[in-house]
Amino acid sequence: MHRPLTIPDIVARRHAKWSHTPASAPGPEAATWRLSSRLATRFLKVARLGREPSLADERDRTRWAAGTRLAVPTVIEYGSADGLEWLLTEGLVGTAAVDASMRADPERLVPKLAAGLRRFHQTPTKECPFQFRLEEALAHVRRRVARGAVRAAEHLHPEHQHLTPAQAIAQLEREAPTSEDLVLCHGDYCPPNVLIVGDRVAGYVDLGEMGVADRWWDLAVATWSLTWNLGPGWDAAFLAAYGIAPDPNRLRFYRLLYDLAS
Repeated sequence: MHRPLTIPDIVARRHAKWSHTPASAPGPEAATWRLSSRLATRFLKVARLGREPSLADERDRTRWAAGTRLAVPTVIEYGSADGLEWLLTEGLVGTAAVDASMRADPERLVPKLAAGLRRFHQTPTKECPFQFRLEEALAHVRRRVARGAVRAAEHLHPEHQHLTPAQAIAQLEREAPTSEDLVLCHGDYCPPNVLIVGDRVAGYVDLGEMGVADRWWDLAVATWSLTWNLGPGWDAAFLAAYGIAPDPNRLRFYRLLYDLAS
């Protein structure tokens, strides 16, 4: 069992005069801190090497997305040493959609989140080097299961814990869609990863799983995350605001894929 992570010495020395506040509960595999000075805010992520997605993945995707019209963090520094890696980024303006002030009014929040995802999906994909189409996605989860990286009790949500990893793979292969509606997907579109200003989404963070994929990869995770953060019953409102009819089969498929993918 690893000890909770701490800020690497090299980063701590450079920010000795900054305040350091945990932005997420430091755990044994990954942690995030808010670094604040009188003039700026930065975010530092630290993770163990070998974790998926890696912070190098997030660095590369965030830098690519910065060349589009998407509002994403500016990467300041990436480094690795002693079995750890870290990613330092500039803070973005906005309030996280998971903040209590946002969750207090889900009837207003849900349409904002849907509109924000719709705009993300309108990003041109022609030059995007990152792919998570079905072929790549299924190969990825097969590799994870083969090397023992997925254990049902630890990694799968309650809806899927009746499946062994091998059974989960078999279900995915049986239920895989026969076509894809490809867009630029965030990969983990949920309230903690979305920043709000006024009546609209103003920023996107945690892009380690961004890539070209079926739009239902995002829609499945986004609607699932509403249950975790707001309670049940918001799927229909989100999909209606996004402008798409429900597809229970794709929702089920991509939620199971998400559970196995990282």
